[in-house]
Amino acid sequence: MTTAADGALLVVGDVVTDVVARHRGPLATGTDTAASIRRLPGGAGANVACWAAHEGCGEVRLLGRVGADADAWHERELRAHGVRPLLVVDRSAPTGTVICLVDTGASAERTFLTHSGASLRLEPDDWSDTLLDGVARLHLSGYLLFSERSRALVEVALAAARGLGVPVSLDPASAGFLADLGVDRFLGLVEGVDVLLPSRDEACLLTGLPDAAEAAAKLSRYVPLVIAKQGAQGALVARSGAVCARVPAVPASARDSTGAGDAFTGAFLAALVAGATPEEAATAGCRAGAVAVGRVGGRPPRAGGDG
Repeated sequence: MTTAADGALLVVGDVVTDVVARHRGPLATGTDTAASIRRLPGGAGANVACWAAHEGCGEVRLLGRVGADADAWHERELRAHGVRPLLVVDRSAPTGTVICLVDTGASAERTFLTHSGASLRLEPDDWSDTLLDGVARLHLSGYLLFSERSRALVEVALAAARGLGVPVSLDPASAGFLADLGVDRFLGLVEGVDVLLPSRDEACLLTGLPDAAEAAAKLSRYVPLVIAKQGAQGALVARSGAVCARVPAVPASARDSTGAGDAFTGAFLAALVAGATPEEAATAGCRAGAVAVGRVGGRPPRAGGDG
């Protein structure tokens, strides 16, 4: 576990309730499919924050928006993972909910049905530059780019971070939503970001290139540092138009791939805050990703054990 350096990590992103349904084989259309179903705390931003805290980041703060239906539960869960919750309670929208359909076959691949609810209703009024007091790094969930209100918040947060010299990272979050938003628009919105952490599919979508290494290299001409997450193929580190490191994955027995990318990002950021190089941080990310796929849901184990 890394030893955190001075400075907090501020994560701004989504907090949602995951309903994880684990089934084996194809869904049986028009009838029943047996499944194991659990209600768990989730959200890409919240998961990243929890994994960063789990990996030893000294102080992790999370700014997110939830509905009044589940605010107390999410706050308790975040605190239990060592995260300082800065939750805005939305009285007009419910907490976001994601149905996670997980095939329990060898890949443990998942399909999401997403109702964003309050999570993408974060807005500039929810932001204060004082949120950056004592912050070493700001991380933004890419899901914030998929609504007009939260895009406006991203713009304000990025400007504040740039003004204070706080480096900013962003995870594109969803290839499906990215395709709807548009590549050119996305690249315009992330101008000023220091670190981009796309998945293989997201990197290829953003560049139009089928090869992940070529895609990561091309993206690093727009963003100074690109870390392309490749699941069982590890991760790529790219700078200045070239891949400079290939980090191998850690072997894992997959139960549920939900949140594996968030685990990678959280561990990566914790390592950076602690003073690691990007290559060292990507190695920490791969280790966390291997732990994550062996668990159900997107959160790390708690210190006292949670099964």
